[in-house]
Amino acid sequence: MKYPELRLRRLREHFALRKILTEHTLLKKDLIQPLFVKEGLVKPAEITSMPGQWQWTENTAADEARRLEALGIPGIILFGIPSKKDKTGKAAFSANGIIQKTVRLIKKKCPKLLVITDVCLCEYMSHGHCGILKKRESGKWRVESGSVDNDATVRLLAKIALSHARAGADVVAPSDMMDGRVAAIRSVLDKNHFKRVPIISYAVKYASSFYAPFREAAQSAPSFGDRASYQMNPANAAEAIREADTDLKEGADMILVKPALGYSDIIFRIKNKFHCPVGAYSVSGEYALIKAASQKGWIDAKKMVLETHLGLKRAGANFIITYWAKDIAEWLEDTCHSE
Repeated sequence: MKYPELRLRRLREHFALRKILTEHTLLKKDLIQPLFVKEGLVKPAEITSMPGQWQWTENTAADEARRLEALGIPGIILFGIPSKKDKTGKAAFSANGIIQKTVRLIKKKCPKLLVITDVCLCEYMSHGHCGILKKRESGKWRVESGSVDNDATVRLLAKIALSHARAGADVVAPSDMMDGRVAAIRSVLDKNHFKRVPIISYAVKYASSFYAPFREAAQSAPSFGDRASYQMNPANAAEAIREADTDLKEGADMILVKPALGYSDIIFRIKNKFHCPVGAYSVSGEYALIKAASQKGWIDAKKMVLETHLGLKRAGANFIITYWAKDIAEWLEDTCHSE
């Protein structure tokens, strides 16, 4: 039976009823704030293409983590930028690497804050790709094709994840899109007594133009080619199901979809198919678009951010990694006080 329109109108007209009948609510507990930490910085540096976002020093990152925790944000995800890059990515798994040092410092100052670490090589490689490049028979790097050696990269990713766990990371999040990396990471964590460290897998990471500001923030733009050979085609949806299924079978505890706004259908499909925890990553380009339009006075940033993030919750996201986390937490605090 069709629900009569008059009844719908009556329900919408009453503010208290609208609140009672609200199906989805955006909460502070849904939010995870990304932080960029750069080795060798003297003071924080604002990211040009992401106004309001910063590259932090180790100490200022820990201070910001404490402020986020005080706002009621339950977790952060860390991205590291080393002082020196090479073609081997060795700084990524150093016990004294930028992420490892920052994790130890944050866990000392904020022991209850959930600290997630991004596990990838792009920030640490001089060529900016997410893994070890294959070599010619002559031994020279095959930079003209940008062909990534999947298996060699997976071995390094497992070492990175282990180093993060040893530093005190609560969760590791591989974002590289190499085949088999979840199984390798799960195996090495389990063998080294980190069975309780969960894995958030970027199982569904599309090759997207929305990542451009992140490349500046993390200083990880490829020096040649692109990442389309190991990231997903934006036209594909069934592939997302296969990728998520594979990573869950390999031991992933949670699935992340990236980007967010153009892919809420993917979040919905994965949640309905697997009934597992699913996260959405509202990426740098999505942040920059709203920020720029707001600065021009064309839109109301607060209303748009709350609406778009609520849409991600409605699609099925259990958590949202977002550069707006701090702002949203402050806005939600204001809303509570006004009521």
